[in-house]
Amino acid sequence: MEEKYLTQEGLDNLKKELEYLKKEGRIEISEQLKEAISFGDLSENAAYDDAKENQSMLESKIANLERLISSAKIIEDNQDNGWVKIGSYVTIKSDGGEEKYHIVGEEEANPLESRISFKSPLGRALMDKPKGAEVKIETPRGLLKYKILKID
Repeated sequence: MEEKYLTQEGLDNLKKELEYLKKEGRIEISEQLKEAISFGDLSENAAYDDAKENQSMLESKIANLERLISSAKIIEDNQDNGWVKIGSYVTIKSDGGEEKYHIVGEEEANPLESRISFKSPLGRALMDKPKGAEVKIETPRGLLKYKILKID
């Protein structure tokens, strides 16, 4: 099984979500099923079919979270070795100005929060580079150039 990289915060959030789904989520589905069964004939009961589908999706989500949590590798705080690693905060400069990104695993990536996956084009380009390095990324809009200003 492939390891999934998560911050401790990300792992804690997944565990909370899993606990919620196992408790409250299953209770909600159970109530939907009871209500749908009370409508009578199950062979032509759309509410029952919907509730069963919701139950299936919930159980699938629970199974996926359990797999993700069991295969999670916690991202250690960057040891300030001067090189970009998973978990690093990297300040870069481009023609568009300065930006700061947190390099994380795929499961926690959220560009709107400046959290990019180490497998994304920019993340791959930055990985294992030192402060001062320049990286280039080919995009549909052309070649983008970045300089690493700071690694935390």
